[in-house]
Amino acid sequence: MKTLTLHDLNKADSLRFTFDGTFDARNGLASSVVPFLDALEQNADGWMPTIVKTSRSRKYSQEAVRRALEERREEYGTVIGLVRPENPAVSLVLTLGPEQERSLWSTSLTVQPLSFFSEIETCRSFVRVARSWAAQYPANYAAAHSAADMQFAKFPTFGRDNTAWKRDGFDKVYELFWLNIFGPKLVELVGRERMLSTPAHLVEELPNGSILLVLWPTAAEFASEEARVAQARAHVHLRPDLDFDTVLRTLRERSAALVPVEPRFHPDVAPFLSRLPDEFAISERQRKIAELNAFRPPVPEEWLPVAHPSDVANPERVLESYGDLSEGLVAALHTKVPSIMDETAESLTDLDFYFWQENFPERYTRELIDSHTAPALGAYLGDMMVRRLGGTWVLRQKVEESQVRVGKRVWLPFLRARRYMQSRQSLLDYSLTQFFHEVERYRP
Repeated sequence: MKTLTLHDLNKADSLRFTFDGTFDARNGLASSVVPFLDALEQNADGWMPTIVKTSRSRKYSQEAVRRALEERREEYGTVIGLVRPENPAVSLVLTLGPEQERSLWSTSLTVQPLSFFSEIETCRSFVRVARSWAAQYPANYAAAHSAADMQFAKFPTFGRDNTAWKRDGFDKVYELFWLNIFGPKLVELVGRERMLSTPAHLVEELPNGSILLVLWPTAAEFASEEARVAQARAHVHLRPDLDFDTVLRTLRERSAALVPVEPRFHPDVAPFLSRLPDEFAISERQRKIAELNAFRPPVPEEWLPVAHPSDVANPERVLESYGDLSEGLVAALHTKVPSIMDETAESLTDLDFYFWQENFPERYTRELIDSHTAPALGAYLGDMMVRRLGGTWVLRQKVEESQVRVGKRVWLPFLRARRYMQSRQSLLDYSLTQFFHEVERYRP
């Protein structure tokens, strides 16, 4: 049974629900969690978690949850996960504080993709879950919304430093999201009558004094013009000190930044660049795709029209040393980049991505890179040109001058590898993927 990773949940926009409440744990965790699970089972239509995850995985049931709580019970709290690996993917992390009269109840729920919540009835079911949790586990503030848009809003700090965030918490209405739950303290701060008169799709007072506010019928349409206008109107209603036009302009800018950008990467580096967008926060992804669309790597200059003649006395020994370098690279990276053993164009793309993801040139020492990594890459790249493109080595005593003849040009793989390993940006400017495709054009 697959466990979802943060990377899995970053591939598309999601509905994110954060809920930090309290509960009376004196009756035990098992009893306290029943209303929470009942609300899920009755209303999580199509997105119900199927796995209970701790140090081991179990098929979901309330009994499996109780066992997991017992397994993870510690003096300072208990953490378990509820997961759904199928579409829509679900990750729910439940954190319970030490067992006392008022204990922390923290829920972080992610459902991907956000588009699952395009139907009104699906969203109504989600609201029923939120309403039930808010009634059972009182919270000062909770919200459900697009994960990408929450990133733009800098939730939960809203741009404050950690000291101010920890000191003040949700001391005013910094933002409004698709679904909001305001605890009694925040309600009284704003004014109960003002909050109940908020122009929104749903405004409901809960028995414990909290107020549930839903801005728009469906979560997936949060970025539409109509939903943004509703969001701005509700926000300035609760915060009369804010200017409607300014709030709406900011929301429109956020919507524009989320409009999908079609990837149009340079063909020589497209196999590499196509992997990069998923490495950025969802809120940044479309801007990054646009930047990568505009990126044009320099035309490779690591070649000569005429070969420098070989000046080595023992070619076999030199080739053996290059083989040792190449094998050392394979041995070091074969678990992290399994395709390195195949010596194909895809192997080079996998290496490009690995080094970029690791920020290898700036994370590791220059001595290691210059004396080991770059020479090993040069030997590996040159060996690939010989094996895959019909090249022949022209060896030189100075390693960076060693060449591989392919067609009517001779190429300098060691020089390319050194330039490649200068910085994270150089991994793009001098990618192995691009170099191989350029050489490929000249093979006989």
